[in-house]
Amino acid sequence: MKRTFFLLFFLAVGFIAGAQIRKIPANVTDAFSTIYPHASHVEWKDKLEYFQAKFQLNGCTITAAFSSKGEWEGSERELSFEQLPDEVQNGFLKSKYAERHKTDAFEIQQLGKPLQYRISVEKSSIQKKLLYFDVNGKLVKESMTL
Repeated sequence: MKRTFFLLFFLAVGFIAGAQIRKIPANVTDAFSTIYPHASHVEWKDKLEYFQAKFQLNGCTITAAFSSKGEWEGSERELSFEQLPDEVQNGFLKSKYAERHKTDAFEIQQLGKPLQYRISVEKSSIQKKLLYFDVNGKLVKESMTL
């Protein structure tokens, strides 16, 4: 029984590891190059359900997701709090989370969805939240994180 369990375990691990090191398809890298022709320091990750590129563009760190068909699915651009639009900064400062420590901020673009901004805040090392704001600075969603 133990032998069967370990055999199945190692087969599963091998399958997952093999899936993680698939070659990035040419249609994905071509689509990336078309959308982000001036990107530098590109690092690819196979996320099993999609491919992720993390790169530098105009001094910003951006992460973009592409389907296996090469379709752009969305991107996140890392920002400082000061780089957020004034409406988003004001919305945060008027929220009940204004006194919490801000750890990072992102501009989020997703296919078929309106532009959003995410601010990560923490009250303590245990109490962490992700706050999502629309372009007008309205808090539209909040979620707990680890």
